[in-house]
Amino acid sequence: MVQLCSIEQAVDDVLERLPAHIHMGMPLGLGKPNLFVNALYRRIAKLPERALTLYTALSLGRPTQGDGLQKRFIEPFIERVFGDYPELDFLADLHKGSLPKNIRVQQFFMQPGSLLHSAAAQQDYVSSNYSHAARDINAAGLNLVAQLVASSSEHPDRLSLSCNPDITLDLLPMIAKRRAAGETILVVGQVHSDLPYMPGDAELGMDEFDYLLDEKDSTTLFSTPNMPVGFQDHFIGLHASTLVRDGGTLQIGIGSMGDALTAALLARQADNEAYRLLLTDLDVYQWAPLISREGGVEPFARGLYGCSEMFVNGLLVLADAGIVRRKVYPDVATQTQANAGTLDDAAQPDGVSIHGGFFLGPRSFYQRLQEMTHAKRQAFNMTRISYINELYGQEELKRLQRLDARFINSAIMVTLLGAGVADQLEDGRVLSGVGGQYNFVAQGHALEGARSILILRSWRESAGEVSSNIVWEYGHCTIPRHLRDIVITEYGIADLRGQTDAKVIEALLNITDSRFQHDLIEQAQKAGKLPKDFQLDPRFADNTPERLQAIQARHGRLFPEYPLGSDFTDEERDLLRALNWLKSKFKLTEILELGKAALDAPEPEAFAKHLQRMRLDKPEGIKEDLYQRLLLAGLQATAH
Repeated sequence: MVQLCSIEQAVDDVLERLPAHIHMGMPLGLGKPNLFVNALYRRIAKLPERALTLYTALSLGRPTQGDGLQKRFIEPFIERVFGDYPELDFLADLHKGSLPKNIRVQQFFMQPGSLLHSAAAQQDYVSSNYSHAARDINAAGLNLVAQLVASSSEHPDRLSLSCNPDITLDLLPMIAKRRAAGETILVVGQVHSDLPYMPGDAELGMDEFDYLLDEKDSTTLFSTPNMPVGFQDHFIGLHASTLVRDGGTLQIGIGSMGDALTAALLARQADNEAYRLLLTDLDVYQWAPLISREGGVEPFARGLYGCSEMFVNGLLVLADAGIVRRKVYPDVATQTQANAGTLDDAAQPDGVSIHGGFFLGPRSFYQRLQEMTHAKRQAFNMTRISYINELYGQEELKRLQRLDARFINSAIMVTLLGAGVADQLEDGRVLSGVGGQYNFVAQGHALEGARSILILRSWRESAGEVSSNIVWEYGHCTIPRHLRDIVITEYGIADLRGQTDAKVIEALLNITDSRFQHDLIEQAQKAGKLPKDFQLDPRFADNTPERLQAIQARHGRLFPEYPLGSDFTDEERDLLRALNWLKSKFKLTEILELGKAALDAPEPEAFAKHLQRMRLDKPEGIKEDLYQRLLLAGLQATAH
């Protein structure tokens, strides 16, 4: 029977009932009970005779404030958006390199780029598929699980795992088996007052918990503000949208490229004529046979089913727009009828239009789920990650549900032979983790009619230096080249499945920025992978940002900067644009370059509100005067 107690009482009991070495598992992302975790962490840090190993992923912390202009921009924003969100003490110590000697943190996924310089985080990273995380954590000797949950007055005897049933539901049967063999394993829950109560598989009886903290957590939920969608991302989303088949299945990830795909699908549905005119201007129809065979450009008559490890904001927006609406059912007989078109959907209360493993998003995402009726939320079934990320276990049912699946994931680089890089640098440092990317790539090959699509920007710019993200070789890969399928950049689509190496190279050259095509051709020829007389198709010789920006200018309303809404004020949007421009164009350590940029600055009156927001309306001293001039130059260069 569950015991209600305070945080400190729960910590006391955990220390009393468990052995000297506590192995605590916590959910990925949002579902960590930070207040309990911090209390246990602080207690064990003072007990050198005890040890604590934390098993988790995606430990969330406020963005680092940096210094200079970045700090002036981000400080008020953090205060407004993150409020009293309680930071994780162990995460702060990882950043500082001051983790206590008796505590370790093992993560299989990290907040992207946030722990590149933490030796402890890098050394204790565990490279595992998301679908293997429960198995690995259990095998490590897990003896404590702690999780945020949601409650509902309509279901007083139940709790919902809400944002994070993903690994917990896979762990519970393993825990039960070990308990039956005599092991002590404790489960601690804390209700968060703002966490949406998700019905379905995420619901558990109270008796699944040993301890329920008697004080609800009402601190600010961590959110991920929608970031601006640039022109590269929009064109990537447009190309990808043509491969999504009506009546099919969709998986997308978090980030601006996923938001761009959502925007393109919304346009395809609600503004189809303008959408198709844009595609014609973009000359997308040079891939017409592929689009006809695998996707489409018409509005969605049957709708899509969302099957995604992460229930992202974009999927919710698509559901609200009536695009994600195809229902799937929990048994083979009913699903077979649904596929045949002989099922009366209205008579089936257990239909689901989205299966998700975890969610994390902007504040508006949580609010939208909270305000929905219980019945509407039932269409979104948060469930175990093994159900979503794997085919084995109920395989017949999953194959019937996952028709014409498009698993769309982002990469940071692709090699010219088709390998994808998404999680790690070639020096071994981990940016994020493989997560479920391999799982979905594998499903893209295993499911009939499915395709795995890797999306990436073809080039990047930092401190004035432009580099290609399509490279001849790289010292790491996340997705090996034998699993290559479809790759999309802002310049088009490369269908790599079943192709020879020479054809793979040619297809990727066709979607590479023209500034890098010549050198890549030479490298491929030097390695004997392209004929010496190879000639690039002239249609792809003008893969330039200028060509795309001209197209964007002709179809402006289909390129919203924040297609899914924004937490930024109007002035903050302008400032963010200006700061990103400065970062891409200049090395902020090189005073001479910055001085040149400042010479081009307009008068302060032109951007008075922006300067006020950055506390630079009345600069004091040379440094602040330079900051003001730089900011003005950036605002002028990026003004809409």
